[in-house]
Amino acid sequence: MDLASFLTSVLTSFVIFVVLVLVFTFLSRRPGNAPVYYPSLLLRGLDPWEVRRRGTRSPVGWIRDALSASETDVIAAGGVDAAVYLVFLSSVLSILVYSGIVLLPVLLPVAGTDRGLELTAAAGIKPKNDEKNNSAPELPEIQRLALSNIQPRSMRLWAFLLSVYWVSFVTYFILWKSYKHVSNLRATARSTPDVKPEEFAVLVRDVPRSSPDETIKDSVDSYFRALHPNTFYRSMVVTDHKKADKIYLEIEDHKKKIARAEVLYANSKTESNPEGNKPTHRTGFLGLIGKKVDTIEYCSEQIKELLPKLEAEQKTTLRDKQQRAAIVFFNSRSAAASASQALHAQVFDKWTVMEAPEPRDIIWPNLSRNIYERQIRQVVVDRPAIRTVLQAYLPQIALIVFLALLPAFLTFLSKAEGIPSQSHVVRATSGKYFYFVVFNVFLVYTLGKTLFASLRTILDNANIGVIINMLATSLPGGATFFLTFVALKFFVGYGLELSRLIPLIIFHLKRKYLCKTEDEVKAAWAPGDLGYGTRVPNDMLIATVVLCYSVMAPLIIPFGVAYFALGWLIAKNQVLRVYVPSYESNGRMWPHMHTRIIAALLLYQATMIGVIGLKKFYYSPILVPLLPISFIFAYICHMRFYPAFANTPLEVAQHELKETPNMDAIYTAYIPQCLKPDKLEDLDVFEDAQSHTTSRAPSF
Repeated sequence: MDLASFLTSVLTSFVIFVVLVLVFTFLSRRPGNAPVYYPSLLLRGLDPWEVRRRGTRSPVGWIRDALSASETDVIAAGGVDAAVYLVFLSSVLSILVYSGIVLLPVLLPVAGTDRGLELTAAAGIKPKNDEKNNSAPELPEIQRLALSNIQPRSMRLWAFLLSVYWVSFVTYFILWKSYKHVSNLRATARSTPDVKPEEFAVLVRDVPRSSPDETIKDSVDSYFRALHPNTFYRSMVVTDHKKADKIYLEIEDHKKKIARAEVLYANSKTESNPEGNKPTHRTGFLGLIGKKVDTIEYCSEQIKELLPKLEAEQKTTLRDKQQRAAIVFFNSRSAAASASQALHAQVFDKWTVMEAPEPRDIIWPNLSRNIYERQIRQVVVDRPAIRTVLQAYLPQIALIVFLALLPAFLTFLSKAEGIPSQSHVVRATSGKYFYFVVFNVFLVYTLGKTLFASLRTILDNANIGVIINMLATSLPGGATFFLTFVALKFFVGYGLELSRLIPLIIFHLKRKYLCKTEDEVKAAWAPGDLGYGTRVPNDMLIATVVLCYSVMAPLIIPFGVAYFALGWLIAKNQVLRVYVPSYESNGRMWPHMHTRIIAALLLYQATMIGVIGLKKFYYSPILVPLLPISFIFAYICHMRFYPAFANTPLEVAQHELKETPNMDAIYTAYIPQCLKPDKLEDLDVFEDAQSHTTSRAPSF
């Protein structure tokens, strides 16, 4: 790729971005598109056109709105998790900006005025970074402004060596400030005067088997009442309610069919046909075969038949399908926080207590898995052999299809570990996806080999020196590719994110041809959340790439700055107007983000040790202490800040509430929908059903 081709690629991406911004500006003004561009505002009862009148008529009006919105506005719209994601983007942006302030004016002249490439070409020596199978020669103009233009053993290498230190210490400084800021955000959220059900509850797993003459609920109640006599309120034993849930969903499905059929029936009434035509359907497979029936009458009859079945199954579930896990409630936040951090049992495999997830965040089937099963599942998922298949064989067999299905597959693996909450699954999925994309990109694109061949090379030479040498030899030759890669990601990727063309098309097709009721229309434009499980790893890939090339090819820094600056603006706009959180973990994702940035920094430092070492610079070992310094920094951050993320500090939980908590409402929030009583006063009946003693032991 020559300079003209490189500039053409970047300019083409920029033009596409400008066009998509103009498309967004035009389409977002049309009232019929409001559910696509302003769903968060609509769900919060705000008028999107009032927001428009405050300055979004111009193509850059959304930028002014995003810049003027405070962190409090972000939390009100998207929760603490969204605010923490924006802190992540701004942290990486700050690292790159502060790094670029020094690296660009220092390294570009130092590299550009040397003659390393010229002397190499004159001597007829082929650079190591060109020893790649069928790879095109590197862009000369960019190479002249990079580390590759520095002669071996040159004193100019001091500038690059010290720059590695500068980037590292800038990263330490920014990460420390960000960790402290996010920790304060989390503490503020956990000490708010608003009543939140999860702050009054703990999740108890590995409940010992009860005696034959008592239920698991009786055992849980007696245990916690004895240990917490003044603060224990109630317990709710987890049940296997899959059958009840299936019946409940069937009833809800029939209700939706009735609502749809009634709309169709009303629309069929005309002056020429005042009686209208009652909707019908076939009862067989997919409505294609079987007896044709009146939809409204048939579904009404089905509901009448299913309601007694649901009631009977609810009683059976509460009495006979209790699992060895429970949600235990306390009458104050500080009592629940204290209980979640206390060691209750003398042995580790009984009475495992932790903070309860949000009601909407819980994965009910995973709660009853015992500690041995959870650990075995986690080990099996994390086995090197399975990771090899995940990272090597599968992409080679079905690259396009697999990459499209990869996030769902990783989510499945994470859920299989027995993780109790959706937010925890997202964090686990994010970690797996991050290491996959970084591993994939750096081996495929920088080593110039197939993924499997690169993996085999590393496994056959499993020592850190070989890996560092492989990266140091191959990374300089990939600068041009990654420059265009980053430009494409932020211009085209963010342009599509802002314009929302695909969701817009899908919404209008569904509304025109499929949706008949208001609920169906609302479901068609439901925006979902930010999708942290894939969004964060993709951002971290760019951060890793830019960090690793920041000293080798400083020209990549402006592209990284543009990516994270534009990403921060667009993500903030989408949080304020589009996406709706599906859970709230109060920033639990941040320690994982911090760890990934440290991992990227370690990869950068290790690579630079190898790259400068290959230049035969006598002082290159001076970089080696950076690796232990990074590990020490990560350890200090973990010890100082992480405990407040793993558990809620008592000084945070003891803040007063603005109103006396309604404990019955808190208790009800955790009852699965298929088991929930119709009235609040029926809670005693619900609890008594779990405490009912039978003549046989509960089935597990």
